[in-house]
Amino acid sequence: MRSGADGELVRLDGASCGYGSDPVLVDIDFSLSARDFVGVLGPSGSGKTTLLKAIMGTVTPFAGSVQRRPALRMAYVPQVETVNWSFPISVFECVIMARRGRRLAWSSRSERADVARVLDRLGLNGLGERHIRELSGGQQQRVFIARALLRDPELLLMDEPTSGVDVRLRHEILHLLDDLNSTGLAIVLTTHDVNGLAAHLPQLVCLNGRVTGAGRPRDVLTPAVLEETYGATMEVLQHAGMPVIVDGFHRRHQAARVPRETEAKAAP
Repeated sequence: MRSGADGELVRLDGASCGYGSDPVLVDIDFSLSARDFVGVLGPSGSGKTTLLKAIMGTVTPFAGSVQRRPALRMAYVPQVETVNWSFPISVFECVIMARRGRRLAWSSRSERADVARVLDRLGLNGLGERHIRELSGGQQQRVFIARALLRDPELLLMDEPTSGVDVRLRHEILHLLDDLNSTGLAIVLTTHDVNGLAAHLPQLVCLNGRVTGAGRPRDVLTPAVLEETYGATMEVLQHAGMPVIVDGFHRRHQAARVPRETEAKAAP
């Protein structure tokens, strides 16, 4: 990631944090600048969500420091699996609830116009009155991105945005995030999807309690860094100039041979 005073949004210096007396992240150095687009890659339990919380300030480090640019506007998109999609709420109501400082029970004309603009920007025009459970997986993810964008953030934090979606929806979300980043929005997202998402991002941070690698995918997605991150052997191939990760598992034992007479009996 780019660092330095110009355009820097967040900096973690030797930050260690966790919950209670149990450390989750240890001695983390991380910096984020305006217009950065960073994927945080690691296995379950590696501290990816905790890193997002440290950036937001909802987790306080017990060692080191987290510095944010004064008045930095941030927005957070949770994992869609954590959302109660049966809650009786429309798309419009779900988005408008994200507006900071709302006290009125009804929305103003300007608020309705703001919601309409962000829904239109995300391809959700005309869906404002629809119940959130009636949406497709891609539309549901876009609704929560719309909630975030209504806050006019400078930094968007996303937890596993492509978890559980198919290839088409993953591409759709990637294209959307790329478009948002091109307008100047800094983005940090977590993922465990090496080939489907991480390899396509401009910058990566590999994490497993501590930073095991950081930089461009082609520099970070190496057998040594991946083994340190996941604790398992992985092989890295190159396809069309991109790294492709394959499981390095090899059988220790040969499969039992089926006797010929058994094969003959099994044949139709």
